[in-house]
Amino acid sequence: MTIDVDVCVCTYRRPAIAETLASLARQTLPDGIRMRVVVADNDETPEARTRVLAAAETHLLDVTYVHAPARNISLARNACLDAARGEFLAFLDDDETAAPGWLAALLAEIQAGGWDAVLGPVKAVYGQETPGWIAAGDFHSTGPVRVGGRILKGYAGNVMIRRRTIEGLGLRFDLALGRQGGEDDDFFYRLTDAGGTIGYAPEALAHEPVPPQRASLRWLLKRSFRTGQTHGSRLKASAARGAGRLTQTILATAKGGVCLAGAAVTAFSPARRGRWLVRGALHAGVVARLAGWRELELY
Repeated sequence: MTIDVDVCVCTYRRPAIAETLASLARQTLPDGIRMRVVVADNDETPEARTRVLAAAETHLLDVTYVHAPARNISLARNACLDAARGEFLAFLDDDETAAPGWLAALLAEIQAGGWDAVLGPVKAVYGQETPGWIAAGDFHSTGPVRVGGRILKGYAGNVMIRRRTIEGLGLRFDLALGRQGGEDDDFFYRLTDAGGTIGYAPEALAHEPVPPQRASLRWLLKRSFRTGQTHGSRLKASAARGAGRLTQTILATAKGGVCLAGAAVTAFSPARRGRWLVRGALHAGVVARLAGWRELELY
């Protein structure tokens, strides 16, 4: 029996997508697995079409190009959901490259565990211009967060999802989050809130270069603050009026205070201090959203 898998890549003015597609062409697939690639171009004009189709011809890839304007990543992700036909969907970012066993590892884990979705690790690749403390702390690599032994949220940079789960739960990426970020956090929170399960395939490795403009404490703090705001929105929606929200605010404020204390104690260790500050920014974002502040537009 043939199993169809769609690999979805959303792109916006990144020539690096040619390397992403080349890495997909190098996938070592088990017998009976048929891979198709869906590329959703989020630019106002179909700027990436020629580049994508040329790479498809060069690497003999089955590629479906979709123009999904404009400048809203949720719109592009939803276009991928609409174009998908396979039993499974995988998402990979347009600046990432997948290890040769990436897709096989995701597929093996989602089948073995009966998961609704499976995450893989994203390993950051730092350039020589990256500050040493950021590279040492590896702040940009991505992996799952477990709460009580469960993975409650995911990320769209390296994931496989069952199409029947998406359709059965009516899941879509929220267009309101498509510019500020957090649309993938929100998507997977709704999946697990509805009873869906998320597993982890450590061998499904993707690599992502870190551009200089993101290799700074300022960018890390902004990203963490925005992540906290997304979590704050979830708490705000679920908490009872009055005491419930107040309790969550006090708790997040206390956690932020602990992080500031940790940063003070580790002041002479840049990587450890940065870790505390980034964590503190997350709790500050939670407090800000619970207080009604508008969510930060990161991208």
